[in-house]
Parts: sequence; structure tokens; C-alpha cells
Amino acid sequence: MSTTSFPIQETTPITVPVTEGGRWMIGAVMLALLLYYFIGVDQGAVSVIGHNMYIHEFVHDARHLLGFPCH
Repeated sequence: MSTTSFPIQETTPITVPVTEGGRWMIGAVMLALLLYYFIGVDQGAVSVIGHNMYIHEFVHDARHLLGFPCH
């Protein structure tokens, strides 16, 4: 009975500095809050970007799909 041995390679983990990871986390949270605002909160009539319904109409179906009321 012969056994085949495979060479074991030593791997070193990739380290990400805390400051770099923190920047990515802050960016991800800011993007998530921005998306949440435009899809879930912005009703068009009280829009931060003027008094138009363009953004509201653009995300209208997504708003209903996610269960947010809009009218």
C-alpha cells in the first residue's frame, strides 16, 4: 500500500490595518444610509434635492417590493 504525500504550503494571512478597515466600514455605512433614505424615506414632496418626484418615481417599484408605503 503506497501513500502519496502532498507538500504542505505555509500560508500567511493578509492583514488589513484597522484604520483602512474603518474607512471601508464608514463608507459602507454611509452608502447604506443613503440608499435607505432614497428608497425608504424620500417621498418626493419633501425631497432633500428640490421639490421633484424624479427619485421617487425611479425607486417606486423597489419601495413597494421592500414593503415601504409611499401613497
